[in-house]
Amino acid sequence: MKKIVLLLILPFIMQILVSCSEEELVQKNPNQLATEEFWVSENDAELGINSVYAMFYKAGLWTRWIYFRLDLTSDEGFSKSPWIELADWTRFNYINYNFFEGNGETWRDTYKAVFRCNQVLANVPNIEFTSQEKKNQILSQAKFFRALHYYYAAILWENIPLVLEPSSPNDIPEQRTQQEIFAQVEKDLTEAIIDLPVQWDADNKGRATKGAAYALLGKVYMQQHKWTEAKQALDWLVTGAGSSNYDLVANFQDNFRGDNENNLESVFEIQFADDPNRQGDQGEAAVASVSTQRSQFFAPRGIGWSDGQARYWLVDEFKKEANLDGGLDMRLRYSLIYDDMQADWGLLTYGRTWQWEDGEAWFRKYQRDYYRDSESNWSEVNNRLIRYADVLLMYAEVLNELDMTSDAYQYVNRVRARANMATLQSAYPAIGNDKTAFRDRLKMERVLELCGESGRWADLKRWGDLDNQASVNVIAQRDPDFNNFVVGKHHRLPIPQDEVQNNPNLDQHPEY
Repeated sequence: MKKIVLLLILPFIMQILVSCSEEELVQKNPNQLATEEFWVSENDAELGINSVYAMFYKAGLWTRWIYFRLDLTSDEGFSKSPWIELADWTRFNYINYNFFEGNGETWRDTYKAVFRCNQVLANVPNIEFTSQEKKNQILSQAKFFRALHYYYAAILWENIPLVLEPSSPNDIPEQRTQQEIFAQVEKDLTEAIIDLPVQWDADNKGRATKGAAYALLGKVYMQQHKWTEAKQALDWLVTGAGSSNYDLVANFQDNFRGDNENNLESVFEIQFADDPNRQGDQGEAAVASVSTQRSQFFAPRGIGWSDGQARYWLVDEFKKEANLDGGLDMRLRYSLIYDDMQADWGLLTYGRTWQWEDGEAWFRKYQRDYYRDSESNWSEVNNRLIRYADVLLMYAEVLNELDMTSDAYQYVNRVRARANMATLQSAYPAIGNDKTAFRDRLKMERVLELCGESGRWADLKRWGDLDNQASVNVIAQRDPDFNNFVVGKHHRLPIPQDEVQNNPNLDQHPEY
């Protein structure tokens, strides 16, 4: 009887199925909104721009891997990780261009961040706002971050696709030169400056500001040796309308601790948090991490994973010049962990669990040894991506390149004074107004103030120190990894090979 019933029912079922349209058969997930359904309200726009900030928490960017590209590949750092391929990518041994942790993940997350910026810029203009100012601020933040991510992409890979509209999986964007990428960065920042606020209220601390855009604009001009334009951008922060909003904090170490964050010296700061309910997930879940893993990867053996170390020449450089009291430059104490810390400062960081060998050093910046004796996978310490000391030293460099060397001294001296160091004129009177001598000394001043803060790779490129074998040989004397460096090749990363194979408009750099 059951079989008869089924046979009777089956024709009716078939008729129903045939009469259904394809649209009726495809059921929409109620938990996922289509693009045209999402971008309709002010709240959607706010969520959209917040998703751009969330890209800082991805492993390919400022949660983890970008530090390997910017700090460890430079002459300031290196890796002795037992993960050989990971360490090889800090010593210019690029074999597998698709190596995910060394190349592919940072590429992916960079363009993912750009995609989110493009989504905001394409859709928010069509949303009605009660406040035009608020709308403009959201758009200007998206332009700032598109500029920021393209700036670092151009530093790392140089000639890359320039995507300015929301992309789809079938897109094959055309490759642009580094100069074209920088031109777009300039455009985005120039437009963002108009509507970014000078400061945000307490509830919005950490968002991009006018000063952050001016500082990043100064950086991109400097990388191209556009010294006049760079001065005009940095004027706003140093001598112009924005100068009253920034200064050096009294204690150098406050720039790298979890307390006193977003202080007067911070021009742009990545906001990290230590939320135990948001650890372990770096995807798109509601509980995705908002922390950084830099401290774990860069902590000494016995405390962390020690995949990233500092070159010992940094310690020696700090010790070359005494402070005004005849002692060591106090920045050494808060910049590096090294074998003679107990003898030099009367302390042994991390108690007795720290494992080291003679002649070893690690970056102390962003570590948490001031209140704990071990590192964990997740740290809440904000990354001061641009701070005012950097701005002052950049301004001094620009003035020197514009043959205004005598005016440049005062800005270096402001940075040195906080560390109780003599004026540059007193310590190095032979420099005088010699532009080359001033530049050479400024290279070391930037190291003493900014080592381990992810700026050195761009510095080396800007100074042309990677452009000829003679200067690379000098670098190799303090960082033997540069014995592997091939001039005309390793100044930029290879493009992930999968990207080249999937995009006929994208060519691998010819030297690779």
